[in-house]
Amino acid sequence: MRRRTAHPVAWWGWALLLATAAGRTANPWLLLLIAAVAGLVVAFCRGDEPWSGAYRVFLYIGLSAVAVRMAFYVVFGGSDGPTVLFTLPSVTLPDWAAGFRLGGDVTAEGALAALYDGLRLATLLVCVGAANALASPRRLLRSVPAVLYEVSVAVVVALSVAPQLVAGVGRVRRARALRGNTSRSPANLMRTVVAPVLHDALDRSLHLAAAMASRGYGRAAGVPAPARRATGAALLIGLLGLCAGAYAILGTATPAPLAWSVLAAGAAAAVFGIAFASKRVPHTRYRPDRFGPKDWAVVASGAAAVAGAVAGLALEPAAMWPATAPLHAPALPFAAAAGVLLAAAPALLVPSTPEGTR
Repeated sequence: MRRRTAHPVAWWGWALLLATAAGRTANPWLLLLIAAVAGLVVAFCRGDEPWSGAYRVFLYIGLSAVAVRMAFYVVFGGSDGPTVLFTLPSVTLPDWAAGFRLGGDVTAEGALAALYDGLRLATLLVCVGAANALASPRRLLRSVPAVLYEVSVAVVVALSVAPQLVAGVGRVRRARALRGNTSRSPANLMRTVVAPVLHDALDRSLHLAAAMASRGYGRAAGVPAPARRATGAALLIGLLGLCAGAYAILGTATPAPLAWSVLAAGAAAAVFGIAFASKRVPHTRYRPDRFGPKDWAVVASGAAAVAGAVAGLALEPAAMWPATAPLHAPALPFAAAAGVLLAAAPALLVPSTPEGTR
């Protein structure tokens, strides 16, 4: 068996920072570079655990998202341009549906804009898939602060469903092959693959959550009610601030200084609430999972991608958000590309190693 030496929080931080960089651009070359860097790191750093194949699953989901975005443009319209590829039968919509159409002209400019949007969404999904393939859900749960143990039963269900789906597909495919079932019809696949995989993944996650609850996982005693309410309010405000700041950073309508200020304030409130409440929860941890210099280097490599995207927006905004009219090949922003290439450092810093040599 092979085990990664990086902390799961470091992997999630690296992947989310890489996704943040992807959300700040629509340049197809840069988005493809981000997806390639994520795939390179997964190829070099993943182990052979059941969840290590999650990257390929999320890659397929990302490609499906691109196809769906293109189909939505063809059916409902969007950006127009002078280069008409083909024309579909159109339907006139009422006045309240202004801005939408059914059928009509499909232009090369509009199709290219839809492709850029779909590729950006696919890159975000690929980054999440890389985190699922690299970070161990069990190690991540062991690193949850004490104040969050009361919701850990729900967290373990959420984190283990996707890995169990990946492992369940392999088990069901092997079982079908042993039974000689090679039919690929949609009805047969739905009955013999999709339904058993979903049932098995949810069943295993619920069994794990029930085992944790029966052993008292997340139970706390002796904490006064006013202290619980105060720390809970601080934690809730901090998490809401983090969500608002992340949304503002990923969007383009909010000014960058305001978005980063909201994110920093939310992070400070969340850290205060977690630190203050954790001291009131009696808890011991066997073999604590330390966050070492190598883990900070992984997070720093992801931050380099964000820094490169910010520099690209300041130096080459037209390359970061390329126009589709007139038709032209977008240029690659070198500052952003350099930051993304630095995000591939975990492939050298944290290679997967046999567990016996850890």
